[in-house]
Amino acid sequence: MSAPTLPRTGSGPRADARRNRALVLAAAQRVLAERGTSVSLAEVARQAGVGAGTVYRHFPTKIALVEAVMQQRIDRLTAVALRHRGAPDPGAAFFAFCTEVVVSSHRNQAVCDLMGEDGWPRELIRDAGTRFHTAISDLLTAAQQQGAVRPGIELSDVLALFVGCVAIQRLSPEPGLSRPAALVLDALRATRPPATVTKAETAPAGRDESRRRNETPATHCPMCAAPVRPTATGRPARYCSSACRQKAHRRRHATTSVRSAAGDVAV
Repeated sequence: MSAPTLPRTGSGPRADARRNRALVLAAAQRVLAERGTSVSLAEVARQAGVGAGTVYRHFPTKIALVEAVMQQRIDRLTAVALRHRGAPDPGAAFFAFCTEVVVSSHRNQAVCDLMGEDGWPRELIRDAGTRFHTAISDLLTAAQQQGAVRPGIELSDVLALFVGCVAIQRLSPEPGLSRPAALVLDALRATRPPATVTKAETAPAGRDESRRRNETPATHCPMCAAPVRPTATGRPARYCSSACRQKAHRRRHATTSVRSAAGDVAV
């Protein structure tokens, strides 16, 4: 009578399975990033250095493999968002995260395929997408409370701009954020308040208030040549007294009337 077969102990087979799954996922990430979702599972197996059966045991369909790869990627972006949460400058943290999403996604063909097909993230990875959305919402809310992001912006607006910026970024050979993509992201920024208009800027034509405000104070009255006492506040005094000021006003008025009458006669 043969001896009974003892159950296998230890974690050898389970560790091998975990290692093979990790190899498949790593290979899938590389191949999907380069070629997109049209790549075959056989090619993934070849890149991972395992048999096709190993790939199918862990991922029965290509959709299941793509879902696992994209879930890992979104979880990584969520981790980046969480690291930015609570930053001293919420506005800078929000835009730094937006830049990271655009710059890291545009060369990933699988991400671009999914964005172009169903939007991002897909329903296949709803749980990962929910965590991602929550992390972005926290960054967005903090940036809006700081006044760095327009108050009317919503999460759906941010996600839509991600899709557009990734498509724009693919046209740029530069490794960093392209200028067109940066311009799109700038649409999220809060508009600056209008510059304060000074009295000199609103003065009627022909009246230079700034010149009068900065003019050198007169030392002698132009009407009677008496010394002009300087004023502590307001515009510099031009006349020695109110009587000379009125006299100058009447003289200007009379000169204006004469010129007007002369113009009527000429006509």
